[in-house]
Amino acid sequence: MTETPIGKVAADALTPGASTPGMARHEAVVLDGIWSGVARTDPGATSGWHHHGEHDTVAYVVRGAFRVETSDGTTTVAAPGDFVHIPAHTVHRESNPTGQLAEVVLVRRGSGPVVVNVDGPPGAGVTSAIDGAPQAGEAPGGVVRAP
Repeated sequence: MTETPIGKVAADALTPGASTPGMARHEAVVLDGIWSGVARTDPGATSGWHHHGEHDTVAYVVRGAFRVETSDGTTTVAAPGDFVHIPAHTVHRESNPTGQLAEVVLVRRGSGPVVVNVDGPPGAGVTSAIDGAPQAGEAPGGVVRAP
């Protein structure tokens, strides 16, 4: 039996991934049905609205904060060491409410385009974030639903 060799992608060998305004994505390993890489978001930045098509996404927060706002007004905030699941077709945007670069490791399972940029939902404002503190109305656990 022939074994498939183990592959490695060094940190300095990541390739630019699909872009969304406000964040930089880099691809690591891409296989049939699986995409992996990292996303970095500058302090105080908010990405454009997008979804990941048929892909489920799991994000692991390495540093900074990972704030995800969905088109229905739900907000989830994750800190280093936390995992976040973003279901396929979920329209959302990400932001970094801290004063340091945010970095997440991403693994996606699915097919088709990995990133689909879209217009924001009606009435969507710009998320403002200062110093990583929970925003007004944010419940323990980092989840809030707009009225």
